[in-house]
Amino acid sequence: MISVDIEIKLKTYHDRPSLKINRQFNTGSITKILGPSGSGKTTLLKIIAGLGSPESGKIVADGVTWFDAGQKINLSPQKRNVGFVFQSYALFPNMTVQQHLEYATTDADWIKQLLKLGQLDKLVNHKPDHLSGGQQQRLAILRALAIKPKLLLMDEPFSALDSKIKTTLIAELKLLLTQLGITTIIVSHNLKELEMFGGEVIDFEGLI
Repeated sequence: MISVDIEIKLKTYHDRPSLKINRQFNTGSITKILGPSGSGKTTLLKIIAGLGSPESGKIVADGVTWFDAGQKINLSPQKRNVGFVFQSYALFPNMTVQQHLEYATTDADWIKQLLKLGQLDKLVNHKPDHLSGGQQQRLAILRALAIKPKLLLMDEPFSALDSKIKTTLIAELKLLLTQLGITTIIVSHNLKELEMFGGEVIDFEGLI
């Protein structure tokens, strides 16, 4: 279980200066976060991953304190074992599809399973510049899964996928997340595309 009790300063959301989050995310649960631009959705993911710090509060995962403003505790991203799917993909331009996954894991069988999941098994020697936007997005998802994270954070992870591939990927991804017991938080502007995941929906519009 991951407990988040923090306050985030907002730079762009009209006259609302901050967003307060006090939530528990149960192990293996899937939570979908909605809200307008500037409402703090992406900022929350980055803070949980250790890529930013809130103004105050605590983040505790399975009894381990990741962040505590009062105690000046702030674990590095590497120690949090979090998989992050960035909205911009954040792929390495000089690495092939295969190398992206090998950078995250040495488990060859797991890599093969992921490549099949993302329908990239025929493109293992391609670099990002030779992949479509949808293929790059799928690679970003696979790389985040490669470390078998305890927590998976996804920022608009299906925006570049066509409807057929999206439907297939979400169905298989949901099964995999359940099998591995991965706690998942997904940020999206499109609630409909995430209906297959089930789980809780948090609308940031109502929190600020």
